Amino acid sequence: MNQHTTVRGYRRVGGRAARLTLAAAATAAMVLGIAGMGAGAAAADTVIDTVPVGNAPFGVAITPDGSHAYVTNSDDGTVSVIETAGNTVVDTVTVGNGPVGVAVTPDGSFVYVTNGGAGFGDSVSVIETAGNTVVDTVTVGNGPSAVAVTPDGTRVYVTNASDGTVSVIETAGNTVVDTVTVGNGPTGVAVTPDGSHAYVTNSFDGTVSVIETAGNTVVDTVTVGNGPVGVAVTPDGSHAYVTNGGAGFGDSVSVIETAGNTVVDTVTVGNGPSAVAVTPDGTRVYVTNASDGTVSVIETAGNTVIETVAVGTFPFGVAVTPDGSHAYVTNRDGNTVSVIAIEKCTGSLCFDFGSGTGSGTGSGSFFS
Repeated sequence: MNQHTTVRGYRRVGGRAARLTLAAAATAAMVLGIAGMGAGAAAADTVIDTVPVGNAPFGVAITPDGSHAYVTNSDDGTVSVIETAGNTVVDTVTVGNGPVGVAVTPDGSFVYVTNGGAGFGDSVSVIETAGNTVVDTVTVGNGPSAVAVTPDGTRVYVTNASDGTVSVIETAGNTVVDTVTVGNGPTGVAVTPDGSHAYVTNSFDGTVSVIETAGNTVVDTVTVGNGPVGVAVTPDGSHAYVTNGGAGFGDSVSVIETAGNTVVDTVTVGNGPSAVAVTPDGTRVYVTNASDGTVSVIETAGNTVIETVAVGTFPFGVAVTPDGSHAYVTNRDGNTVSVIAIEKCTGSLCFDFGSGTGSGTGSGSFFS
């Protein structure tokens, strides 16, 4: 498989995560009284399930109603469809070679998957979710990586890591209507909630390109850490979180204030940070650390790491359910997806969401 940019640089470390179960997860929301915890304190997040999927899972995206998670399996050219109610794979869709990035349209009707491998790569497969069938294939640039859909569902932005561009697809006809030149090795992409801008990480030059979507022009370039990979924008559009996975000033997350496109904070996380996702309420950021098998949980109020969750081998993609109750993490070298139950506390009451999921609007990231 053609693993391009930062993806290619990571080393496979092997191993399969054991399947985890939570015997007490029959109740979807368990309220626990925790003595001595102050207001706003957070209980530990917990891995409550591990789902076997295809070979080398990378990206993950969750449907707007929270019912399904779509996982790209980069080494076998497929997408696993997980039903979140029971965390079971209910379908497997054959796409192009080396699928990596994945995004769902706001109405949940289509899934866009980037194929970056040799042969039937350099394309985007369009899956109709009603029957989980590929209904279109769009040729894009060289080495397509991440993908993001605009909030109105009319445009799809695809980073082409090997040629320094972003392809803009019009969803009405699934045609490329624009190609935007950005930095060196564009990898991650996220669109702001109002759809006005797209933020693109350039892994080889340590920058983020800011595209104004009205004219598809680069209006700003922000210097971040070394080897930026993933990017996610907060629900209010005020900040963008960027993972820096390169040597030196890597192993960190740069926080960009979007009003002036300036870095206002840098958060140290685990080893080899990759994908990033923000909870729907904007209070937490989840970062996969590919090289140490963990997920760092950042509290946005102070931009501090409040938890580190052990998951599978080489975690890469991450997506949070629309109701904010669970995070789905792809473990590339374990061929699994870890399901994290997100716990929150208000005063002395801690809410454990167990194994249930809900509905609402989700949040995007590098490979989601």
